[in-house]
Parts: sequence; structure tokens; C-alpha cells
Amino acid sequence: MPIARIKIISADKKSVTSISRQIVDIAKTVGVKLKGPIPLPVRKLTITTRKTPCGDGSHTFEHWSMRIHKWMIEIDGSEQALRQIMRIPVPDTVQIEMSLG
Repeated sequence: MPIARIKIISADKKSVTSISRQIVDIAKTVGVKLKGPIPLPVRKLTITTRKTPCGDGSHTFEHWSMRIHKWMIEIDGSEQALRQIMRIPVPDTVQIEMSLG
């Protein structure tokens, strides 16, 4: 049976955990083998900008940061489990990558 790798990517950690819990619940009800959810390294994006747009005055800066959370789940590729996972409502802020291998 092929293995399905599911990557869940979002800047909001709560949405990543809720979707991963739904996938784990589906895997348990169907009765397929499950590995995960495995948290992958968090990517932190930072941007430093000057506060004054013209460049005059004091040298003050603002720091903006955003964290990208990634989790991976591996399940056996049963057709029933994958169909139920495809029906999960996914918010616009979450990206899901699924690969069979």
C-alpha cells in the first residue's frame, strides 16, 4: 500500500493544529497506519524598515516578523482515508501538499 505524505503549511499555528487533528481522527476511525504529526522547523521571516520615509531625523527602525509553521503527517494510502481527508474544509491561510510514494 502506498504511503501518503501530507504537509500542512501556515502562518497560523492554531489552524495547522486543528487540521492535523482532523487528519489524525480520520486515520484512527478508518484504521490506517499513522506517523505524526511531525513538526518541521519553523521558518522565521524578518523585515527591518526605517520609520521615517524621507531619511531625515533619527535613525529609528521597525522590525516585522512572521513565522511559517510546517507539520508533516504520513499515513497509508487507503482510498477511503484519502477521500475523507480531501473533504476537510481548509481555510485560505493554510496550504496543504499531498504526495503519494
